[in-house]
Amino acid sequence: MTRLLVLLCALVLLTSCAAPDPGPDPRPGERWRPAQGTAWQWQLDGRVDLGVDVPVYDIDGFENDAATVRRLHRAGRKVICYINAGAWESFRPDHRAFPAAVLGRSNGWPGERWLDIRRIDVLRPHMAERFDLCRAKGFDAVEPDLMDGYLNDTGFPLTARHQLTYNRMLAELAHERGMSVGLKNDLPQVPQLVDEFDFAVNEECFQYGECAALKPFIDAGKAVLHVEYAVPPAEFCPRTRALGFSSMAKRLDLGVWRRPC
Repeated sequence: MTRLLVLLCALVLLTSCAAPDPGPDPRPGERWRPAQGTAWQWQLDGRVDLGVDVPVYDIDGFENDAATVRRLHRAGRKVICYINAGAWESFRPDHRAFPAAVLGRSNGWPGERWLDIRRIDVLRPHMAERFDLCRAKGFDAVEPDLMDGYLNDTGFPLTARHQLTYNRMLAELAHERGMSVGLKNDLPQVPQLVDEFDFAVNEECFQYGECAALKPFIDAGKAVLHVEYAVPPAEFCPRTRALGFSSMAKRLDLGVWRRPC
């Protein structure tokens, strides 16, 4: 055997033995956006059921690892990263990073308190770290939750202008990382934000007679991912299908169960 052949064999052996972890799935230059009317699964509670026959999953960014995202990708799914952007959560690993001055009243969920979104200087670095976590795990998009604090009793004098500034900052963080981003609820500001968000995520617009407020997303060719909790599908599906929404019934715990339109 020649010396060159020996060196080539040794190189092949070293490469195969020391192969690095493949890391997050590679993505094309243009960020992915969900298509209008696409079926989806939204599961934030319990171990993710990977067998739901839908092209889009929306799952918790902290509770799920990169391997779960890769498995979903290998099965042909796109994956949205759920994070809470409007409230502090005592059970998250980064909870000590938030100073007491930005923590407001309880939002009604155990261990959660509204954030003072006026403090962009404090919150932007923490939200950037959360978006970095989503990107590092290979997620395709982000669903920041609680983007309408100004409509709630947060303990802070929040205004619509504060919310617009904060929500636009979140969209910028996602786009800088090559991910698309959904506008969660905040229906009064859809006209101002539709151009900066890639899709919408909505809870119970049918129950509260608000679905027409999401029409700007449909008119812009963008998806509306929609759920109802209390209304039977037979009541809301004809209306939301006609609007072009991606609708389903879910239970409030957002476990595996779903009943799509």
